[in-house]
Amino acid sequence: MRKVTIGAVLIASIAAGTGISTPSRADTGQVAVVFTKGGFVVGVGGGEGVLVYRGKKYPFTVSGMSVGLTIGASTTKFVGRALNLKGPQSIEGSYAVGGAGGAVAAGAGAVQLQNANGVILQLSGPRVGAEVSAAVGGVTIRLK
Repeated sequence: MRKVTIGAVLIASIAAGTGISTPSRADTGQVAVVFTKGGFVVGVGGGEGVLVYRGKKYPFTVSGMSVGLTIGASTTKFVGRALNLKGPQSIEGSYAVGGAGGAVAAGAGAVQLQNANGVILQLSGPRVGAEVSAAVGGVTIRLK
């Protein structure tokens, strides 16, 4: 019994010393997105982005729609972080925008979004164009 305990402690020490990570450990990646939106009452938008995760680039597409007060058009160049990644595929999914659906917008061009995988996008960037929006909607991210 004592040899088993010593062996388990030795294996745990080696694993901790070599930096072996567990599959449940979440990582952070860098994100850059260009998103264009326009509309009158119904806003429609789309764009492209890149996730940099563990030194590799993963291009993706962004599409979205909002319903409510939307007037005008704008293009926003977002940069930021993707938190709680368990791999590049975990960035895929639907992200709620507006209301209490997992998004908090603050200021001109700053947003925090969360998808069902638990990935949180913290993005900010300058907005070009004129748009007034009090709408509820969402965006969907798909890897290319």
